Amino acid sequence: MKENKPTLKRLKLLPILFRKQDAEKVAPHTAVFLARAVKKELIHRLNRGNYINSFLYGFPGVEQVACFLRPPAYISCEWALNYHGIILQAPRVCSVVTLSTSVGKHRSVEYQGITIEFSRITPKLFKGFYFDNGVYMALPEKAILDTMYFRGKIPAEDEIEIDDVDIKVLLKMSDKYPTSIRRHIQDLFD
Repeated sequence: MKENKPTLKRLKLLPILFRKQDAEKVAPHTAVFLARAVKKELIHRLNRGNYINSFLYGFPGVEQVACFLRPPAYISCEWALNYHGIILQAPRVCSVVTLSTSVGKHRSVEYQGITIEFSRITPKLFKGFYFDNGVYMALPEKAILDTMYFRGKIPAEDEIEIDDVDIKVLLKMSDKYPTSIRRHIQDLFD
């Protein structure tokens, strides 16, 4: 146990989610420190350079991890639609919209049985989300638009619950999107 004391002291200085650069500030020989902590299961590696301080804090939720991996980012598409109760199917993919160029299926991350998938969006469309409990989440209207933008359609369109969707906000937000999406929105609510 004597060997673990310096490691635990250093781990206490790191947040629940941290990057290799954060560890460099508290541990000399960072690569060795990280490798040993992973081997002892004190921390868990998410992907190259990103870790969870699981021994001290446990495992964070999927949304928190997703927003941490490719900042700036927010949760959208099917995951946000389900979160807001618009679709009832529980998705197996957490869609993250980001300005980062590290996107696509080959850049996906598996975490707690969920695939975290990243999609890049133009800066003019990077709005329409809010911050809650350490997570940036798309508004219901923005999640609808992003789903159409990235997927071409909304899953189970005939089963969506649109009672809580503000149609005026949705139409106003759709002005920035391509014409085909605006037409689809009109068809959806007519």
